[in-house]
Amino acid sequence: MPTYEYKCKQCGNLFELFQSMSAEPVKVCPKCGGEVVRLIGAGAGAIFKGKGFYQTDYKNPPKKENKKESSKSEKKTDPGSSKPSNEEKKS
Repeated sequence: MPTYEYKCKQCGNLFELFQSMSAEPVKVCPKCGGEVVRLIGAGAGAIFKGKGFYQTDYKNPPKKENKKESSKSEKKTDPGSSKPSNEEKKS
């Protein structure tokens, strides 16, 4: 259930209420009885409880083998392979 923040138009009283989403918004200030406006808040951030929530938990490990293989394969390519074949020249 979310916490809603309200402000009185007459006395400026700021207060919060823990209400269900389906509950009707409060319309009367508990201090002076004046008209109340519900404020739009940014909401609360996620709260992680327990241990083991670290920034690195979901990162992929570095793939050193793939980098080495890709650099080797680049060196092995034939520089003449980029030239068009005889069949391509005829058309």
